[in-house]
Amino acid sequence: MNIYAIIILVTIGVSFVLGVITEILNLKALQNTLPEEFTNTYDPEDYQKSQEYTRVGTKFGFVTSVFSLVVTLVFWFSGGFNFLDRIVRQWELHAIWTGLVYMAILLIGRSLLSLPFSIYSTFVIEERFGFNKTTPVTFVTDMLKGLLLSVLLGGPLLAGLLAFFQYAGELAWFYCWGGTTLFSLIMQFIAPTWIMPLFNKFTPLEEGELRQAIMAYAKSVQFPLQNLFVMDGSKRSTKSNAFFTGFGKNKRIALFDTLIEKHTIAELVVVLAHEIGHYKKKHIIQGMLIGILQMGVTFYLLSIFLSHKGLFDAFYMAEPSIYAGLIFFSMLYSPMDLVLSIFMQIFSRKNEYEADRYAAETTQNARAMIDALKKLSVHNLSNLTPHPFYVFLNYSHPPVLERIKALRKLPANLSRA
Repeated sequence: MNIYAIIILVTIGVSFVLGVITEILNLKALQNTLPEEFTNTYDPEDYQKSQEYTRVGTKFGFVTSVFSLVVTLVFWFSGGFNFLDRIVRQWELHAIWTGLVYMAILLIGRSLLSLPFSIYSTFVIEERFGFNKTTPVTFVTDMLKGLLLSVLLGGPLLAGLLAFFQYAGELAWFYCWGGTTLFSLIMQFIAPTWIMPLFNKFTPLEEGELRQAIMAYAKSVQFPLQNLFVMDGSKRSTKSNAFFTGFGKNKRIALFDTLIEKHTIAELVVVLAHEIGHYKKKHIIQGMLIGILQMGVTFYLLSIFLSHKGLFDAFYMAEPSIYAGLIFFSMLYSPMDLVLSIFMQIFSRKNEYEADRYAAETTQNARAMIDALKKLSVHNLSNLTPHPFYVFLNYSHPPVLERIKALRKLPANLSRA
């Protein structure tokens, strides 16, 4: 076992142990007493249900993690990567096709192994707690559509990366960076119009009091809003949400039909104001730029380690290859990825506070924002008291009680009765 294997193995072990510790701390942080902030919002029985939902989800996540860890280690130390490589090489395909087939087999294998867990999560756990609306037909259709998109979009992108590293020499990492960046930008434009409608129906919000209120707000903050849609989120789940996506004329705001069903007009306006706040505060652009920069650094480091034979020896590979190197480097890179993800979570939570404040200030209605957050937490059975360390590692949004506390600190004139 060489230094690469030791680093990767230690990283996998530390990540697993850290995950278990944070999950245990999170379970211990559950409180039987309903927080005072929710006494007039949360039914005590529903609150107990939310805690059970957290416990069940945590235990299921632990089983999934253990299974994934065992499969990875067994496949690794039994020489599975090299065994598969020898089989694929015997087919004597072009180098690029060999790489695509090799990685496709691994991805399909992983998907098949995770399929029972996905089925159990959807049709047992989510069903038990009243969330699931996904039919078996929808489940299978989603899976097939995802597979088709992976082939049509992911296949050419992966082939391009393999080709650059195969033929472009020392600047291969730079070309990969540029190509992937261009691909990501194009996806931002085509996803809202062409890809997302493959999975959900987006219906323009009909004329009425809600649309008038939203359009009036958008005009007041000088946000040109044309693509305002209702998404059939109830097709798969009773959970509620809203999101902003796209750029330019293709940008759109979508409200789940379940969100509209459960909230007042004032609450819906302030939820939409929160999404617009992310756009106005440049959070989307900032996140994209950080992601592009991180991608450049990753490709540069990849170009260095692809030439290190020790990385392939760690996985018992008889012959080095670019396609296998991509997989092995992703495992070697995981410690840095963990550190970066922590900073990105901190950055994301800061942005959520800013978007909350923007929504409260521009609507002059912090009370509606608080009420909306409470309802979302109740309807989604959110954990109201997550452990701070668990939040630090895993939460892209601040805990709801912290968000409400921040909103209550705003000037009194922003809180309508």
